[in-house]
Amino acid sequence: MTIEEKLKILPTDSGIYIHKSAAGRIIYVGKAKNLRSRVRQYFQSSRNLDPKTRQLVKLIADFEFIVVDNEVEALVLESNLIKKHKPRFNVLLKDDKSYPHLKLTNEPYPKVVVTRRIVRDGSHYYGPFLPAVLARKTLNLVNRAFQLRTCEIEIDGKLPRPCLEYHLKRCLGPCVKGLCTQTEYQEAAADVKILLEGRNKELANTLEERMWQYAEENKFELAAKYRDLHKTVLALSEQQKMATTADRDVDIFGYYREGQRLALQLFTMREGRIVGRREFFWEDLPEDDTFDASEFLGNVLLQYYSTDYVPLEIHVPHDFDDRAIFEKLLTERRGRRVHILDPKRGTKKSLVELVETNAKIAFEQRFRVLKPDGKKVLEELQEILELPYFPDRIESFDISNISGSENVAGIVVFENGKPAKGAYRRFIIKTVEGSNDFASMHEAVFRRYRRLVDEQKPLPQLVFIDGGKGQLSAAAAAMQALDLEQIMLVGLVKPPKRHSDISHLLVHGREDQPIPFDKHSLAFRMILQIREETHKTAVEFHRKRREKRDFSSELSEIPGIGEKRKLRLLKNLGSIERIAKASVEELRPFVGPKAAAEIAAHFENQRRITAA
Repeated sequence: MTIEEKLKILPTDSGIYIHKSAAGRIIYVGKAKNLRSRVRQYFQSSRNLDPKTRQLVKLIADFEFIVVDNEVEALVLESNLIKKHKPRFNVLLKDDKSYPHLKLTNEPYPKVVVTRRIVRDGSHYYGPFLPAVLARKTLNLVNRAFQLRTCEIEIDGKLPRPCLEYHLKRCLGPCVKGLCTQTEYQEAAADVKILLEGRNKELANTLEERMWQYAEENKFELAAKYRDLHKTVLALSEQQKMATTADRDVDIFGYYREGQRLALQLFTMREGRIVGRREFFWEDLPEDDTFDASEFLGNVLLQYYSTDYVPLEIHVPHDFDDRAIFEKLLTERRGRRVHILDPKRGTKKSLVELVETNAKIAFEQRFRVLKPDGKKVLEELQEILELPYFPDRIESFDISNISGSENVAGIVVFENGKPAKGAYRRFIIKTVEGSNDFASMHEAVFRRYRRLVDEQKPLPQLVFIDGGKGQLSAAAAAMQALDLEQIMLVGLVKPPKRHSDISHLLVHGREDQPIPFDKHSLAFRMILQIREETHKTAVEFHRKRREKRDFSSELSEIPGIGEKRKLRLLKNLGSIERIAKASVEELRPFVGPKAAAEIAAHFENQRRITAA
């Protein structure tokens, strides 16, 4: 059936229409109250279309439609199809990740893990956490204070000795009989459950009662443990901002646009405090006269709230089409009344204006390439990687060789977002023969941090590894051997047949959640700078080693030229090319007249042979 024939039989019902290219690929998804009226508009020659829509129409080879019962169903279906197929001509919200939660597993010996997926498996889920890094910080506190296990092994109490986590007082050691009973472990897990549910005062009172009980029984070590836990819980209650315990949670949107470029900011407010911020950017929107702000805002909110969390209030800079329908959809999803407001005055209006001001600043930094604030860039990096601490010292590793020869490693150091060139290091790989990047990376990482530990020098908070899962695993094994597993390792993965680009990041321990590389993000630009600096350091050292090898083998053919004279020539003339072109007079000061004449004659003879 042709497009013309399909247009004739289009119904007047509400529904979804799907435009497809000649290759059968979905290139646009839209919704309509009246399918016949809306879809026919694309093919009316008299209609004044914006450039982007004109390009869309040229590519439409076919279309489909789906009739639904009401506009809410149309909204849900449109959202699902856009998220699934990511059509080229839809406004796409590229940072479409869900919020992290903490999961208390349903096991005889439960543990707490960070997850972005909620499934019905009997476990308890808490969150979402805003900003995302708060989930990692809370997890670290739980492990440190309540000492639940972090391992994947089956707990049967039959292991002969506990692991390092037990000795670091980060695990109760249920895997070894006699260290911790199941009752004691379940008590700790119950305390964690109360904490994550936000019942901090109740938990603090329970811990205080245990403290006095053990003090009266003269069990002072246990009393001190619960005293410290009591202090920790009280401190956490001051800073905990989980949305599940909030009486009022608000998301505030604002944007700034010039031409086809737009920067959008979202501020998340929990318990009356702004606790998180997210940024989104577009570069290919319609021009000024054809940009529909209402349609744009509606599409953004539709995609953003396809995640698992919905706030009670959403503040936007202006009203948009289908707001009432969207409110109804979000209310059903949240289970409580959700309001979408476009405030005209007062504090709420001031907050929207504040977000718009921040959107303009973000626009300037992204598109006008202003010098970014180093601290803000590192904070963005901390948020992206969900680091529980500020990464003020970053180190990066790269391996360079040709078919296994002159195998070297380059190591660069960045402090507070800037290169610390005096701390750069270059290693000759000593234990690896042939081309084995995994083993070479293991050696480089192990040697580097063994020395830092032995010399009690500062360790980094974050380490980048140039490579994929293999290099990352090799580096992780080296860190494990040095008991430095707390340092985050991140692999910089390149796409096939490319050298300078990065396709995505792999965080060790979260390899199943790769982070796409956004070349427009300031944090990712800094990562690219670190990667290029590391690559340059490794390659330059490799070239010097190769030149020195070639230089040494070339001069070894000349009688009377030993190691000292070779090094003197290399030091003063720099390369084999310059030595080959040097005259006797230029060589004489470094090796004497006789050797200078022999060297000059040797290379002159080579040039004659080559010319012949």
